[in-house]
Amino acid sequence: MQLAGKTIGFAITGSHCTYDEVRPVMQKLVEIGTDVIPILSYTVTSTTTRFAEADAWMQEIEQICGHKPISSIVEAEPLGPSKKLDAVVIAPCTGNTISRLANAMTDSPVLMAAKATFRNDRPVVLAISTNDGLGLNMVNIARLMATKNVFMVPFGQDDPEKKMNSLVARMEMIIPTLELALEKKQIQPVIIEKFKDKQR
Repeated sequence: MQLAGKTIGFAITGSHCTYDEVRPVMQKLVEIGTDVIPILSYTVTSTTTRFAEADAWMQEIEQICGHKPISSIVEAEPLGPSKKLDAVVIAPCTGNTISRLANAMTDSPVLMAAKATFRNDRPVVLAISTNDGLGLNMVNIARLMATKNVFMVPFGQDDPEKKMNSLVARMEMIIPTLELALEKKQIQPVIIEKFKDKQR
């Protein structure tokens, strides 16, 4: 499905080391004519790391998308009744967000946006990035994969020797995953050899 003219919520959670991989995806969506509404978790708006300074990152996101980021539950809640979004992408989607979403919690702007999207029977696309994907969070990933209107960006182990439980999505596959998700189809294959990306 063509993304031009669609309104997509782009939700970012606190996998700070993955920001550089999602930035070009947001830029590409805007370039092809998508209205991108940024939605940020509390961790993103309040945490400065060696990867990004919180205020500067928020300003950059606003500059890319042309919208002030949604950064509170109060701001995210109207996304449901307004039916503003055609879909939500959560990228990167941390283990913390995975576990909360799988257990129907709505204690952050990102989770509220996802709930609002489910309310309207529209797709939520997850690009996971978690160090415990093959650990305690595996059950939550499985639960989400079996949930209506959840679509996964292809993912796999990014460093099986040093971080054997870590799973990360192939972020450059967000847009093709989203295109199919809007048709209620899951891109295939879902499970990939992510660690081989470094060899490309």
